[in-house]
Amino acid sequence: MKRFIRFIKKVLLRIVVAFFASTILSVLVLRWVPVYFTPLMFIRVSQQIAAGEETKLHHHWVPYDEISPSLSLAVMASEDARFLEHHGFDYKAIEHAAMRNIKHPKKRKLGASTISQQTAKNVFLWPGRSWVRKGFEVYFTTLIELMWSKHRIMEVYLNSIEMGDGIYGADAVAEWHFNTTADKLTKGQCALIAASLPNPRRFNSAKPSGYMLKRQKRILHEMKFVKSLP
Repeated sequence: MKRFIRFIKKVLLRIVVAFFASTILSVLVLRWVPVYFTPLMFIRVSQQIAAGEETKLHHHWVPYDEISPSLSLAVMASEDARFLEHHGFDYKAIEHAAMRNIKHPKKRKLGASTISQQTAKNVFLWPGRSWVRKGFEVYFTTLIELMWSKHRIMEVYLNSIEMGDGIYGADAVAEWHFNTTADKLTKGQCALIAASLPNPRRFNSAKPSGYMLKRQKRILHEMKFVKSLP
């Protein structure tokens, strides 16, 4: 029995060591290597195939300096105004969201995920709201904040996030929704893209609803007060 217990401990230790070694190495490699595919891309394609739909996957990586600077301002204004100040987690936003959700339990749940958290989720994890996935998200967010610069986090975010049905990243949405390239997106177009991010498969930045146009106007206003990446 003691031998069996020692064997189990040894196996578990190897699994833990392998997990930390592989994840840390992955994050380190992606500090420089472009992210061409994400788990969500594969999941969406699988869903399309299962539903008998045409497969749609539009994504092409572009460096940060080939993306309109207005897009980073727009997503910070919309998603994470303190992106340059926090270290992965915006505790003020978390507290605010928790208090609001407690006071108004019947309303749509207010989230507080930062751009760093969303990047960790997009690149390394799967969609979902389980505590297990959330735990992994905290772990990977901590890793990328320690090992990547804010420029790199934003670059990966803008290249990997879902921005429409089968559309991922700034250059793909620029092409498919605005017939242009990521570096030529206008402030208005960037604000519309940011306005769609809560649910980009429902809110189409190419065909904005009245609700999206209101969000665009608010985001354009907030962009004036957001610090740009140095």
